[in-house]
Amino acid sequence: MPPPSQTKREKSFNVAETLAVAAAGGCTLGLLGVPAGWLSGATLAVAAAALAGRPMYMPLRLAQVIFVFIGISLGGVVTPATLQSIAAYPFSVVTLLVVMVATAAAAALYLERVHGWDRTSAFLGSAPGALSQVIATAAELGAELRGIAIVQSVRVVMLAIALPAGLVLLGQAGPAARLGGELNIGSLDQLALLVAVSAAVAVLVHAVHFPGGLLFGSMVASAALHGSGYIDAVMPWWAANIAMMALGAVTGSRFAGTTMKTLLRFALAAFGTLAVSVAISAAGALLLVALSPLRIADVMIAFAPGAADAMMLLALALSVDPVYVGAHHLTRIFFVAFLTPIVARSMHRRSPRRIDKKKLPPIAKPPFQD
Repeated sequence: MPPPSQTKREKSFNVAETLAVAAAGGCTLGLLGVPAGWLSGATLAVAAAALAGRPMYMPLRLAQVIFVFIGISLGGVVTPATLQSIAAYPFSVVTLLVVMVATAAAAALYLERVHGWDRTSAFLGSAPGALSQVIATAAELGAELRGIAIVQSVRVVMLAIALPAGLVLLGQAGPAARLGGELNIGSLDQLALLVAVSAAVAVLVHAVHFPGGLLFGSMVASAALHGSGYIDAVMPWWAANIAMMALGAVTGSRFAGTTMKTLLRFALAAFGTLAVSVAISAAGALLLVALSPLRIADVMIAFAPGAADAMMLLALALSVDPVYVGAHHLTRIFFVAFLTPIVARSMHRRSPRRIDKKKLPPIAKPPFQD
């Protein structure tokens, strides 16, 4: 996040630099055929540049446009046959909720007992998602704001980078796939209708403060149009790759304003929490796979406590069912966004942590879905 004193020209230069770094990283891994390389390469490059002190910055409005575009792309893979599989989700969703509670409790206990965090900060640092809500609540309650932001950001970035490579290495997901299709001049009217309807629904859903409304609203609208057979036009493959690199820029810029010294200060807490979260999520996913006909790659990405937008793009890139993944991440974000402030405030009332908020390091409320 650039300093408020910067001019519009300077901010525009920061955005241009961020997108250029994302394009360099995304194209490098994407053209090499790395699984989900367009996304993970951009994420890694922007995160590294931010930690090196470069002013990586993605404005809120641009991030919102990216979320709508990604939702449209995700909905484009839905078919009538895909929608029929939704009936098999309830048991899986219930399992996800149990795993979420276990993951948050274990990660919070780890932060509290091993790193000495107070209970409220430990709970917020362990929340599996809804980063904007978590950061806002942490700032309100005077919790360990910078530590929470770093722990949450490391989880999101590492999962976006490591999960696709890990699944492919284990033979549990397909190789790198090209998203989208060819641009058909004859279907431009359908494509225009798809964008207009999906964007309108996204804005309406966002206006009622639905968690992840821009992404999920556009995805549902696009899925309805494709699933009904009314529209068969899809986003061009090159546009889908641009969207992935732009999302990588949004994700990697989470580390803007974070120095290596600050990162190292919370590194053990961040990676320890990540290890606890991944271990419990993986155990829950493997148990579900053993009890159902679901594929392990589908379940692993659906249960991964990473950013919903990135996880659903990974599902597409790895030939995993994005509707299944999307349904689970929507459930996760909704419950975390709803319950986090309630539980955190209750904890704070029982054992308030008195902190002078003026001494807290500044951090912007991120415009992210997760």
